[in-house]
Amino acid sequence: MNLCIKLLLLSLALSLSSAFAGDKPLKILITNVHIFDGVSEERLMNSNVLIEDHLIKQISNQPILVDDAIQIDGKARTLIPGLIDMHWHSAYASIPMNVGLTSDHAYHLLIGAKSNEKALLRGFTTVRDVGGNVFSLAKLTDTGVYDGPRIFPSGPAISQTSGHTDFRPSTAVPADLDAPLVYMERIGHVIVADGVPEVLKRTREALRMGATQIKINSGGGVSSSFDPLDVTQFTIEETKAAVDAAKDWNTYVATHTFTDAATRRAVEAGVLSIEHGHLLSEETLRLMKEKGAYLSMQPILDDEDAIPFPEGSFSRMKYIAVTKGTDRVYQLAKKIGVKTVFGTDTLFDPELAEKQGKQLAKLARWYTPVEVLRQATSTAGELLARSGPRNPYPEGPLGVIKQGAYADLILVDGNPLENIDLVANPQENFDLIMKNGKIYKNELN
Repeated sequence: MNLCIKLLLLSLALSLSSAFAGDKPLKILITNVHIFDGVSEERLMNSNVLIEDHLIKQISNQPILVDDAIQIDGKARTLIPGLIDMHWHSAYASIPMNVGLTSDHAYHLLIGAKSNEKALLRGFTTVRDVGGNVFSLAKLTDTGVYDGPRIFPSGPAISQTSGHTDFRPSTAVPADLDAPLVYMERIGHVIVADGVPEVLKRTREALRMGATQIKINSGGGVSSSFDPLDVTQFTIEETKAAVDAAKDWNTYVATHTFTDAATRRAVEAGVLSIEHGHLLSEETLRLMKEKGAYLSMQPILDDEDAIPFPEGSFSRMKYIAVTKGTDRVYQLAKKIGVKTVFGTDTLFDPELAEKQGKQLAKLARWYTPVEVLRQATSTAGELLARSGPRNPYPEGPLGVIKQGAYADLILVDGNPLENIDLVANPQENFDLIMKNGKIYKNELN
């Protein structure tokens, strides 16, 4: 490129930036699109959307007349809300376990920043981070230092002794009250609490750190070393202590649990979001429906995308037991009408993290394409809003395309309401990705 052309392009860029600088809001007009608003069964055909700064200003199937907007011809693509992953771990998703457990906090967050940038380019404009000290990453993403989805952070996952995120070595019993915290606790990824006073303290500490919701562990886990799946963790009094402390801050508790006993105790104590739940009965799902609790489940199966635990290992046996319940619980939850949201829970596996969209598309085994998309858009946004004043993004709703909502938008080359597999390949099928009114990918021009 010769010098004259470079100078011309620089002049044009400066002119554009000055035209939209100062108090004059940046406006983007997307024309000629068919809109899935996150809720409706049918698309709003032949429509136009005006974005002003980071919010949706106007939607119409008539021409929108505006003089000072950047115009993008949507070329009859389908416009959908930005996708939401409700069970994401920014600090762990793309780090192999042996590396993550032997690396420092800065390493976790730097890898997490790169991983989140890739998630954004897969169309995930928001994540709920349910375990890990990613408060700095959330702030740096909001200020534009890093590109990535907006983050609703839980901070340290709170566990009882021997619980799902008790990362202390097997030799750490009996516990020495004067012993220092293990590294994962010191950096705020996890914390152990026993008894009502400790649970209250640790919950309040997480809220003080900036948690938008609280994450506890109410039952056995797959990847953890010391807890079988069937164990129930935290007493009803301990669980209620976390719920009460969160309610005092006008937010809610999400909990890791798979089984009936653990889930019933959590729901009876007021927990709002059940993370996993692959072994639940119809009775417990009906209790969740009655109490208004959400099911935050993952479409995990023992298939080509199975987590590669060593054959015959404790974790492998637990993983098989969990995946055997996936079909039944999704079918029951749909029949009963339990509000269900999508999440991946990718851990320690950068290759699996790349399949975020494929995991979403797997829901077609149980749901219609519209129902699939709702789980990752409007229903997810509804649960995020339950953070109340702890919500860092209070200006508008997430997960929907409507006036006043955040301008998180994806242009899909095709109709995902007919072919949900389009979301499995965002590199090929997502022509435009916008978060907060800013374009991160544009293949249209």
